Amino acid sequence: MDLTGTSAVVIGGTGGFGSATVRRLVTAGVHTVIADINDERGNELVAEHGDLAHYVNTDVFSDESLTATFAAAQDLAPLRSVVIVHGSSQGGGGRLVGRDGQPVAQEGFDKTVEIFLSATFRALRLAAASMATNEPLESGQRGVVIQTASIAGYEGQVGQTAYGAAKAGVIGLTLPAARDLAPTGVRVMTIVPGTFFTPAFQMSEEDAYSRFGQAIQNPKRMGRADEYGQLALQIMENDYLNGESIRIDGALRFPAKAN
Repeated sequence: MDLTGTSAVVIGGTGGFGSATVRRLVTAGVHTVIADINDERGNELVAEHGDLAHYVNTDVFSDESLTATFAAAQDLAPLRSVVIVHGSSQGGGGRLVGRDGQPVAQEGFDKTVEIFLSATFRALRLAAASMATNEPLESGQRGVVIQTASIAGYEGQVGQTAYGAAKAGVIGLTLPAARDLAPTGVRVMTIVPGTFFTPAFQMSEEDAYSRFGQAIQNPKRMGRADEYGQLALQIMENDYLNGESIRIDGALRFPAKAN
């Protein structure tokens, strides 16, 4: 897909993966809407990237907020690309039954699924509806939605039942959604990252690499956020990528327990 003269929305655009994707899109000449709730960081990114970057405060739990964000992008140029990469550190961790014999709280599971799976579905359906109004390109394509999962969706570790289930749900959503949207010319893809260094680690890059990098096969380091952004851009540009979840993990496979 030729991105010239198009717009994109990056949901979670102020985070590590999101801001790297914004940078790639702006460099490619795409009007890019940074959709998030971090106003300070969003405005910093706009100042950094100039006229092609636009910040819109967006609530991923609200149909109205997401619809308004997609409409704002359509006002700039035809919306052809949406990247769903929001995240949260809220709840959901813990063994199903703790050492004290008590079951893990149901509320943590529900919240984790709401954040990572339900909000992804909400954004996907509304993004696709917006793109369905586009004039088709010569290829018949109207756009692409890129979701974000995790290799925990394949091999979740101890304490990751909620997170692993939510991310597995995103992976499972990919193919049927692509089939649903085939008549509209909207593709659906999912990026499945391994261990990447982002601000979520709340430690120095050197410390994070020392603690987590040695488990990765090759290259022997953690992933870089720009490599996520690079893959997202490649997916947008390649029309034959559809209905697939792509691991980007340096051949890492999670063991049962974290280091």
